[in-house]
Amino acid sequence: MTNTNQKKTLGEFIFENQAAFPYSTGELSKLINAIRLAAKITNHEVNKAGLVDILGDAGNTNIQGENQQKLDVYANTKFIQTLKQRGIVCGIASEEEEDFIAVNSQDGKNNNQYVVLIDPLDGSSNIDVNASVGTIFSIYRRISAVGQPVQLEDFLQPGKNQVAAGYIMYGTSTILVYSTGNGVNGFTLNPALGTFYHSHPNMRFPEQGNIYSVNEGNYVHFSDGVKKYIKYCQKEEGDRPYSSRYIGSLVSDFHRNLIKGGIYMYPRIGPTQKGKLRLTYECNPMAFLTEQANGAASTGSGRILDVEPKTLHQREALFCGNTEMVKKLEAFIAEKD
Repeated sequence: MTNTNQKKTLGEFIFENQAAFPYSTGELSKLINAIRLAAKITNHEVNKAGLVDILGDAGNTNIQGENQQKLDVYANTKFIQTLKQRGIVCGIASEEEEDFIAVNSQDGKNNNQYVVLIDPLDGSSNIDVNASVGTIFSIYRRISAVGQPVQLEDFLQPGKNQVAAGYIMYGTSTILVYSTGNGVNGFTLNPALGTFYHSHPNMRFPEQGNIYSVNEGNYVHFSDGVKKYIKYCQKEEGDRPYSSRYIGSLVSDFHRNLIKGGIYMYPRIGPTQKGKLRLTYECNPMAFLTEQANGAASTGSGRILDVEPKTLHQREALFCGNTEMVKKLEAFIAEKD
């Protein structure tokens, strides 16, 4: 068994690396620590699923028109409460909320520098069957004047402006993975001590990937370029066929491909060819992590992080993973679409 005493805690890692952050004031460190606390609280509740009444629909829908699970509501409440109580953000936007939430400083003004966008419980449809779920977060420096109320423009920044992003996966173990622009690091929760330890240093996609992750049940709705790429993945030639692995939780599928090497795909679907994943809450943070881990993230025709969001809940296609796999996909789309 690994001796956790030989590994840095998340708190120690944040403190030791704080100086490497270009806007080092201590605020960002406190913000990551607040996310860590909310993750521990949510993890405790997720692990009680089946023992207490937190499974199933909450009986209402979110702004997306999707049925909210009870744990969706719980996680959303806990992350918002924790971030607000710490007094370290000027605004919060959640996938579960229609509009952003302005957060004033203790002096009644809005002097804090950061806004957080969050998907409190990604993959919540997996809760009832005891499959992995997660939380995704994205952090930006505000662009509106400090001291003034936070504005919508603070949240509608292109993903390349992110100063930090990450996810928490609640699975066989609970792991927090994040980046502040200096590589990607993972921290595993020791439930006996309630402490996250630095278990996955400098995470990077392997040079070669052999997994493709996509909901093939939507195959008939995919564009010709995406269909051709999937057939390419399935063809027996060279190092192919690739393995098909799809859990239905972005956090879980992404984490597996980051460790083992692969590509995650959520193409545009339906007659109008619209994306399903939210650009600000899901695509941008995962794209930020992908690029920090030596991978590539694309809409199918361009870099995700260059897309200018128009609305808080804007949807977009997402293809992310090993750079060569993403470039091959883009080539098929350019040729056929």
